[in-house]
Amino acid sequence: MKEQTDKAKPLYSLAEIATYFLKLGTWGFGGPVALVGYMQRDLVEQKGWLSEEEYKEGLALAQLAPGPLAAQLGIYIGFVHYGLIGATLTGLAFVLPSFIMVVLLGMAYQQYGGLAWMQAVFYGVGAAVIGIITMSAYKLTIKSISKLELAAIKSKWLLWVFYIIGIVITVVTEKEEILLFLACGILYMLIKAPPQWIKKPSTLHAGILFSTGFWHYDSKTLQDIGWFFVKAGAFVFGSGLAIVPFLHGGVVKEFGWLTEAQFVDSVAVAMITPGPVVITVGFIGYLVAGFPGACVAALATFLPCYIFTVALAPSFKKVAKNNSVKTFVEGITAAVIGALVGSVIVIGMRSIKDIPAALIAVAAILSLIYIKKLQEPYIIGVAAAIGLLIKFF
Repeated sequence: MKEQTDKAKPLYSLAEIATYFLKLGTWGFGGPVALVGYMQRDLVEQKGWLSEEEYKEGLALAQLAPGPLAAQLGIYIGFVHYGLIGATLTGLAFVLPSFIMVVLLGMAYQQYGGLAWMQAVFYGVGAAVIGIITMSAYKLTIKSISKLELAAIKSKWLLWVFYIIGIVITVVTEKEEILLFLACGILYMLIKAPPQWIKKPSTLHAGILFSTGFWHYDSKTLQDIGWFFVKAGAFVFGSGLAIVPFLHGGVVKEFGWLTEAQFVDSVAVAMITPGPVVITVGFIGYLVAGFPGACVAALATFLPCYIFTVALAPSFKKVAKNNSVKTFVEGITAAVIGALVGSVIVIGMRSIKDIPAALIAVAAILSLIYIKKLQEPYIIGVAAAIGLLIKFF
C-alpha cells in the first residue's frame, strides 16, 4: 500500500524530470556507461527521486530488451511515476538536444565537407574513431561474453562460438545478418533454458537550409530509411555502438547512401556530441534525405526502444526472472558484438590507408588504456588537430 502511495505522490514533477533529461542530453558526454552512472548519482543518490530498487529494475530492463542502454533507462525512469506521458517526455527530452546538434553538424558537413580543411579534420577524426570503436568492442566482449581467461572461455564456449561466427560472417558479407542473430538467440535459449511451453506444450499468449540539403528528399528514400532504421533499432543491445554493423551494412553496402569515409565521419559525429551514441542515425538520415531523413531515421531507431520499454515495464519483474528470456538475449548479444568486431575490421581496412592514420588509431587505443577517465571527445579534438597538421604542414 505504501508503495502505491509513493508512486501516486512522487517527489518530483513531470516538468522537473523532463528538464533533468533535457540537461543530461545537452551536457552528458562519455557514452552509455557514463550516462547511466550520471542518472544513478543524480536521481538516486543526490535527489532521491528514485529508489535504488527502481533504478536497478530500469537498468536490468535496459540490458535485457533491445534498445540503446542510456535512452532506454531514461524512458523507464520517466515511466516509473508518470506512466506513458512520463516515458514519452523523458525520451524526447533526452534525445532532442543531441538530435539538434547532429542536424546542425549535418548542415555544416554538407556545406563545407568538400573543403580541404574539413577533409583534414575528418582524416584525423576518422582514424581516431576506428581506435575508439576497437576499444569499445573489446570492452563489450569481456563484459557481455566473458573475460579472456581459459576457465571463463570454457564456461561460455557456445557464446564465443556465436561471437566468432558473427565476426566471420560480417567480414565476409560486409553486412548485418539479422536471421543469424535470431538463430543464435533461439539456439542458446533452447540449449541452456528451454521455455516451459516447449517442455510442456500449452496455449501461447498472444536560404542556408536549401544550400545544405535541408529539405532535399524523395518519398521512396524516406520509406527505405524508415524500415531500415526500425530494424536497426530493434537489434541494439547494451551499447549504442552495437548499431554500427547494422548501419554499415545498410547505408554503405546495401543502399549505397554513404561512402565509407562519410560513414566513419558519421560515427565521429556521434562521438563528439552528448547524449546517446545512437543519435548518429540523425546525421546519417540528414546526409541521405535532409531534415526529413534525419527525423525519420531518429524516430524509427528509437521507436522500438520506446515500445519495448513501455510494454515490458509493468510486468518486468516477472520477465526479468525468466531464464529463457535471459539466455535468448545472451545468445543474440554474443553474435551482435561479434558483428561489431567484424564491422570494425571491415571499416578499418577501408579507412586506414596510410601510416599516419594507423598511428592515430593506435594512439587512440593506447590513450584509452593508459589514461584513466579520458573521454572520447578529447581524443577526437586532438585527432582533428593532428589531421590539420599532417595535411597542411
